Amino acid sequence: MAAPNNNDAAGGASASGTTSEPAQEDTSIEALARRVQEHMTLASNPTARRHKFWETQPVGQFRDAADHSLADGAIEPPTPLSEVRADPYPLPAAFEWYTCDLDDDALLTDLYALLAHNYVEDDENMFRFNYSPAFLRWALRPPSFFRAWHIGVRAKESKKLVAFISGVPARIRARDDVVRMAEINFLCVHKKLRSKRLAPVLIREVTRRVHQENIWQAAYTAGVVLPTPITTCRYWHRSLNPKKLIDVGFSRLGPRMTMSRTVRLYKLPDAPLTPGFRQMELRDVAAVTRLLRAYLAKFVVAPDFDEMDVEHWLLPREDVVDSYLVESPETHEVTDFCSFYTLPSSVLNNANYATLKAAYSYYNVATKTPLQQLMNDALIVAKQKNYDVFNALDVMENESFLKELKFGPGDGQLHYYLYNYRIRNGIKPSELGLVLL
Repeated sequence: MAAPNNNDAAGGASASGTTSEPAQEDTSIEALARRVQEHMTLASNPTARRHKFWETQPVGQFRDAADHSLADGAIEPPTPLSEVRADPYPLPAAFEWYTCDLDDDALLTDLYALLAHNYVEDDENMFRFNYSPAFLRWALRPPSFFRAWHIGVRAKESKKLVAFISGVPARIRARDDVVRMAEINFLCVHKKLRSKRLAPVLIREVTRRVHQENIWQAAYTAGVVLPTPITTCRYWHRSLNPKKLIDVGFSRLGPRMTMSRTVRLYKLPDAPLTPGFRQMELRDVAAVTRLLRAYLAKFVVAPDFDEMDVEHWLLPREDVVDSYLVESPETHEVTDFCSFYTLPSSVLNNANYATLKAAYSYYNVATKTPLQQLMNDALIVAKQKNYDVFNALDVMENESFLKELKFGPGDGQLHYYLYNYRIRNGIKPSELGLVLL
């Protein structure tokens, strides 16, 4: 249910930096399917298959992209629970399955180390995601989580954790249907074991464990094209500390620009500008839930959040997730909401800096305050908290503020997928209301 990319890892974000304006590219599902079919036609081996594993799975296939007779919804019906495989899939003899207990500090340290040294890197190997232990506990233990879905692989002799995959339960609305799904993430295999083909086994095993809970659909993201994205998004980056970003190679000095002019270009006010802008508190959960549910109803695919979800995912946690709202000074009504999560990247091979502190736009709702103004206040508080860069996908209504607030387009794409669920013809990024970590 999670997708291995070039590094045997699937991630919910891009570790790469800002480049110049990308060339316009047709990223529709039909265009992706056409390019894949052309690749297969031109292959010297007529039986060559680019996605041998995924062609065996209940996912949208490129060959079906133009078949408008296929209906939205489940691709395969559920299997009787009595027929779900009871035993774990076999691993190579030197390895064993290990269900990870994130309450165990030693285990959490091992998981952190595995991801910090082997998870998603940019194409130039300059940056690697550095999810904190506190972030991992937050991301992997939402309401009603299943410990059995935190799946590790250990070396039998040393007991060293060498691979991992995770799932968390979610309710995701696809058009008019609210579907119980697993959100699959953190697929990671130690770099020295990439030739062992552990990733497909991890995917099969997490699928088996999800099926044991009578859940048959999943959502995941990857930086590579697999059968078949429901949409393709791009990350945009807003410099908060431009000198550092240029020094580490995340971004470049623009033509005819000096460093001092660049610093002035990205300067922000010292404090938020919107009256009533403050940090979210526990007492705000009900109001934020109402705002968020009404807003997410606009989109074709979006989470179906209740108050327990909002309390877990959006109540502020230091260096994990930040949430702010606008409370009317006159009526005390909560009218607007914005949030971002913290995902640093390790800076590789740089003598001056070890870490890049990045904020990632999460869920934002503007009803009274213009969205551009609300997000400018989010940039201001992120700068106050010493973030170096603020990242945002072009999902929901984000495209309306990106250029105006001096975001630059990133050099990679993020593809969203649903397992065993078809969204006919795909959707635009602006029709997606789902952010995966």
